[in-house]
Amino acid sequence: MLKEIEQTAEVALYLWQKGWAERNGGNITVNITDSLDPEDKAVPAIAGPFSIGLTLPHLKGCFFYAKGTGKRMRDLARDPMSNGSIIRICSDCSSYEIVSSPAVMPTSELPSHLALHNYLVGSGSNYKASLHTHPIELVAMSHSREWLNEQRLTRTLWSMIPETLAFAPLGIGVVPYAMPSSIELAEATLEKIRQYDVVLWEKHGTVAVGVDIMDAFDQTDVLNKAASIYMSARNMGFEPEGMTSEAMKQVQDVFNLPKTRPSNYGK
Repeated sequence: MLKEIEQTAEVALYLWQKGWAERNGGNITVNITDSLDPEDKAVPAIAGPFSIGLTLPHLKGCFFYAKGTGKRMRDLARDPMSNGSIIRICSDCSSYEIVSSPAVMPTSELPSHLALHNYLVGSGSNYKASLHTHPIELVAMSHSREWLNEQRLTRTLWSMIPETLAFAPLGIGVVPYAMPSSIELAEATLEKIRQYDVVLWEKHGTVAVGVDIMDAFDQTDVLNKAASIYMSARNMGFEPEGMTSEAMKQVQDVFNLPKTRPSNYGK
């Protein structure tokens, strides 16, 4: 089994254990094209072609592992090939074939995920993975209008613990509520991924991209840990101070972090 699929199964288990993947909640896609041998890429399709509903010119001939539609993360962790599938993007760039057995239909969110991958490949990014999940504390914060301000939310999360700034240095984008699986949601997410590695969907969940699925998970995890620390302090009856701008600047300098997004660490 490919290491990317083994790693996806590992992450799926973490998502279930954290309570971020109730029932069949959440989706994962990983670009595995570079890990396949030429003979693997030449295997005949066992199902399809199926329309994507989009034309994605940068994905011609690419291969992806995708969680299956209606499948549970806890089951994917145990048996990834019965709860996910390998697909190949056809030469028309608007349809795909299933090349793994059994022929598990990929997630219903596939068009949104593939649109993100199309952007990543087209922009020359080395990011290969996309993760959608339901981190409890971040979703809870998105139910308050005051936390839908990206700069305020990012600054607060960064200030809770140094590791958040160090390991999620681009912060978090916010997409206003839109119907799951809608084109509106997909387009808004794609726009935010141009700026952020993690995007919070209001009252729904997060989407993250990374060099691999563990990277996407880790960035989501550190941001949600910060949200959990903030909420724990509030539950104790006080507003947490957070790290000062000077302390955050020190972290930025030590870890050589981006200095332009957001432009400063002040409130």
